[in-house]
Amino acid sequence: MEEYKRLKRELVAKGAIIDYYQDTMQIPNGNVAKWDLIDHKGAAAVVAVGEDGKLLMVRQYRNALERETLEIPAGGLNGREEPTETAAMRELEEETGYTCDHLELLNSIYTTVAFCNEKIDIYLARNLKKGMQHLDEDEVLQVEAHSLEELKQMIFDCRIQDSKTICGILTYAARFAEAER
Repeated sequence: MEEYKRLKRELVAKGAIIDYYQDTMQIPNGNVAKWDLIDHKGAAAVVAVGEDGKLLMVRQYRNALERETLEIPAGGLNGREEPTETAAMRELEEETGYTCDHLELLNSIYTTVAFCNEKIDIYLARNLKKGMQHLDEDEVLQVEAHSLEELKQMIFDCRIQDSKTICGILTYAARFAEAER
């Protein structure tokens, strides 16, 4: 494969969650192109499975979609060096009020590879212990428990469209839930 060469990277805007850059790229055919890049510090998410086999989900308003969504608990890293497992434990407790002793990595995804480097590590949490919810000041969410079958049907009916949630639920179903039947 021929080489791509970045000629210039320019910060267009700095945000609270992301930074937006425009790259000037020399592409293998000799042309020069402008490419957008959204730089994200990363995130972690959790498929939290209760003793009854139901998955803990959070319903919250998402400004980009202008509606509520049903998602697995998740949140951004506090910094690029924060281990994703630490962030996943924190988000599980903050958003659902539950803790666990051990997380197992289910999957790692890049959410939008064409223009964004956001990577989300998705963990599995079992043996949950009830604690206390600690929502951020800008968070209002409702915790719900759903069966795996209900959630899979919501995915297939396009009622769950969040990529990390779809990936987490279907990876869990394929690797664990269906294997345990």
